[in-house]
Amino acid sequence: MRYLLFTLSLLLSINSRAQIDEGINRLLPARPPQSIPARIEGGDTVLLVNLNPVYVYPGMVFKNKREERYYSRLVRDVKLCLPLARIVSGTLIETAEYLETLPDDKAREKHLRQMQRDLIKDYEPTLRKMSYSQGKILLKLIVRECDSSPYEIIAAYRGYFAANFWQGVAKLFTADLKTDYNPTDNQTDRLIERIIIMVEQGML
Repeated sequence: MRYLLFTLSLLLSINSRAQIDEGINRLLPARPPQSIPARIEGGDTVLLVNLNPVYVYPGMVFKNKREERYYSRLVRDVKLCLPLARIVSGTLIETAEYLETLPDDKAREKHLRQMQRDLIKDYEPTLRKMSYSQGKILLKLIVRECDSSPYEIIAAYRGYFAANFWQGVAKLFTADLKTDYNPTDNQTDRLIERIIIMVEQGML
């Protein structure tokens, strides 16, 4: 799974001010405002807070033990990969914002090199233990969390040559950096989305 480690490093490696600005504008979602709306009722200030919807799913019905084992593995893999995908999404935003505060390209490159060393130190043991199927799920969840495929992110920040190179490497491992995430039309993605929601609601 070392190709996946390199891919994640590339996702977080932005090498110029122009690419940072372009990448933010093209790919990174805007952060929601931190203020909380309120209204006055009877002289009191009442905060208006939107609650997340609560989803209720019927129990899973399996045709056979094979389907049941597949679902159990998928739950396990989503629980493993979702935190990593959210780390990628959060780090992309935080890194782009921090690099904008540095004075020049030399300082930005120094920070990125250190960040890559830290990434390898922190996540290589986990990624090396992942199976190829888990790696594919991780790529899908990165699409979900970043709203862009790994290929698109690499192309925006490092250029299409790098994106095509790492797409070729991924293909050798039967993976695809251009993978999409479509829970509306794709049955596997729909099941993954159900698992994510149930995990977030404490049901799994």
